[in-house]
Amino acid sequence: MNREHHRWYSPSLNRDMELLIFGHAGARAIVFPTSKGKFYEWEDRGMMGALREHLERGWLQMYCVDSVDAESWYNWRAHPGARGYRHTQYLNYVVNEVLPLSTQKNNHPFLMTMGASFGAFHAMSIGLKYPDKFDRIIGLSGLYDIRSFTDGYSDDNVYYNNPAQFIANEHNEWRLGQLRHVDIIMASGRDDRLIQNARDFSGILWSKGIGNALREWDGWSHDWPYWQKMLNIYINGHD
Repeated sequence: MNREHHRWYSPSLNRDMELLIFGHAGARAIVFPTSKGKFYEWEDRGMMGALREHLERGWLQMYCVDSVDAESWYNWRAHPGARGYRHTQYLNYVVNEVLPLSTQKNNHPFLMTMGASFGAFHAMSIGLKYPDKFDRIIGLSGLYDIRSFTDGYSDDNVYYNNPAQFIANEHNEWRLGQLRHVDIIMASGRDDRLIQNARDFSGILWSKGIGNALREWDGWSHDWPYWQKMLNIYINGHD
């Protein structure tokens, strides 16, 4: 299996950032770690092994990015506005630095974004903010409303990075048309404390005519062995 490590100084974040690439061809996927997780988390947790056939056969190429959660949403000492601003810088890093690297290495037109737990928030945030760039979003056991992190505060860097808010108030038909082309898949356990968040967000999407698949698994299902199974089912689309 092809495996590459890349590190460079990010002008978007004003610090070094690292990522891992797995696979040599196929649909590209931007992969976000769980809360405050590292770029090697998915490899360490066996997710690449679970997708070995896809990666070795050239069906899928995964770009596993690092997080800056400790500097953004989980930086509780900072004002919520500063946390949202750091998240905006992070998305700029992914869009303006990681995506160009991916197209330079692989010209496959299909682009996915995915994550588990807090990584699912990142995947949904970027995928719906830039629906012209992404074709599929896979969120596993995810949170899709960041307002519990912001102490009631909101500004453009909070609002426009929070899917539950900016989708609920989206009325531009051009943007809605772009959003409706994205294949959105969410999977969560029925006993997961975040399941209602996923249900509510699925309803928001449907209220805007944005199709999505919410798959509810038995039990808690909020851990790596479950996410390995989920991803193998949903990587090619709805089950």
